[in-house]
Amino acid sequence: MAAVKKDSVDIVIVGFGWTGSLMAMELASSGLKIVALERGENRDTYPDFAYPRIADELTYGIRLKLFQNAAKETVTIRHKTSETALPYRRFGSFLPGDGVGGAGTHWNGQLWRPLEADLKMRSTVIEKYGASFIPEGMTVQDYPFSYEELEPFFDKFEKICGASGKAGNINGEKIAGGNPFESPRKNDYPTRPLQTLYAGDLFAQAAQKLGYHPFQCPAANCTESWTNPYNVQLGVCNYCGYCERFGCFNYSKGSPQSCVIPALRQHSNFELRTQSHVIRVNTDSSGKKATGVTYIDAQGNEIEQPAALVVLSAFQLHNVRLLLLSNIGKPYNPMTGEGVVGRNYAYQMTGGIKLFFDKDTYFNPFAATGATTTMIDDFNAENFDHSKLGFVGGATISAAFSGGRPIQQMGIPKDAPRWGSGWKQAIKDNYLHTMNVGSSGSVMPYRQCYLDLDPTYKDIYGQPLLRMTFDWQQNELKMTNFIKDRAEEIVKTINPKTYEVAFKTLNSHYDVRPYQSTHTTGGAVMGDNPSTSVVNKYLQSWDVPNLFVTGACCFPQNLAYNPTGIVCATTLFAAEAIRTRYLASPGPLVQA
Repeated sequence: MAAVKKDSVDIVIVGFGWTGSLMAMELASSGLKIVALERGENRDTYPDFAYPRIADELTYGIRLKLFQNAAKETVTIRHKTSETALPYRRFGSFLPGDGVGGAGTHWNGQLWRPLEADLKMRSTVIEKYGASFIPEGMTVQDYPFSYEELEPFFDKFEKICGASGKAGNINGEKIAGGNPFESPRKNDYPTRPLQTLYAGDLFAQAAQKLGYHPFQCPAANCTESWTNPYNVQLGVCNYCGYCERFGCFNYSKGSPQSCVIPALRQHSNFELRTQSHVIRVNTDSSGKKATGVTYIDAQGNEIEQPAALVVLSAFQLHNVRLLLLSNIGKPYNPMTGEGVVGRNYAYQMTGGIKLFFDKDTYFNPFAATGATTTMIDDFNAENFDHSKLGFVGGATISAAFSGGRPIQQMGIPKDAPRWGSGWKQAIKDNYLHTMNVGSSGSVMPYRQCYLDLDPTYKDIYGQPLLRMTFDWQQNELKMTNFIKDRAEEIVKTINPKTYEVAFKTLNSHYDVRPYQSTHTTGGAVMGDNPSTSVVNKYLQSWDVPNLFVTGACCFPQNLAYNPTGIVCATTLFAAEAIRTRYLASPGPLVQA
């Protein structure tokens, strides 16, 4: 049966999370006809996230209501090319979002700007330690822009979220109480920092004794009355403990629903279609011009949506898969090192220590946000000397509470019973008296870590699943063991009754079962050279100039920080280039 062909529009946006909603909002003032296609269901603060229905851990935290249905589409995973990849049947390691808002609905809200060294990692390492310091097979590369170019767009996104925090560096002047390692910024955060929890106080005191520099994590949690640049008024965070895996009922956690969609609804030239699963980007006979997309609607009909401009704004994995399914860009070949689509896949390296205290020490974990975190940046990126350490990259170390939910956030000792009266007693003895010190580390890209289409497994529409070939490499395992020792020094200084260390060893392999983060990156990386990147600095495809690709798929490597700040700043950067340059003269914005 032939596809139903819709009337042509000016712009079609695939995926309606942070980047899709921002792109639509930034381009809506052009008056052009914009259609956004979201494969999941429509969701909004009311009624979908209304209290108390949203505070349902079984539905949202365990049964993953806001996430992709692995029975319909998943990824296959293997450690190396000699293995057969198998389907990821139950999401654990990472949690791709689904529905309006995407991952921007359920995220914790840690809102970071990159360090200048993060953006110029390859050239910085070579300058400081020499080219031989980069391990064989590591394909680290610089971002194609400077921090200064992106600074106004980081500032704009922080204002869109009503972000909370304390600046550590305004125009080169170091500010007490902020992150002394951050790159210069023009303005402080829009709203004051989140409250410091008792666990954060203990962590800060211990870190300072060791000569480190603790500060409060910047967050997309609004802490004061705030009206953002889109004239949307945000609520004040009430520390309910239901950020991660949940939508915000209070209009105070930065999300498309809280910050963008209310303003976007005012534009009559914008249309959102949900339950519209895009299966490919269509191109003309030359393969150099996108003509629109084809999608499956809620009734199972195949629909063709012609468009003059196509923007891929889905989750990192989905953008890469769509490029491969659409034969746009040369697929990466790990044997030859040639090709770009699927290249430089990376994840994130985490570790943690659980601290147990006597019953006269109370932490009240339920009074938290997803980003109530006190941390240090002393061992992140190039903030410390690597010359004698033998690895590239680094990590943050923090004391964090994201809530005290009754199922997933029960901190009990590893030797405690897992059911019955003994389990209940362990919860009673430890729930209020436990804190954590954790790390979030960067992961570099490697020639042998990549994404391609699986030759065996297909989704419900008969299309090949995305195949992930990935394992931990010695560089990151060395890094996390170094960070473990630094974290344990802080824990010993805090001096709990007992503690349990959970960091990967030098023999660890990537395990899909435990949740680690949803910070997957790469596969459609940005760069200055078409032979090592899929898109240019404006996120424009080198091969198909009327196609733009947003999100963490464009990261050349993974940072220690959460990715949302760069994801959204680069989207705003690209949207301005489209609005002010591309629409007036369609074509390549950067010459290859």
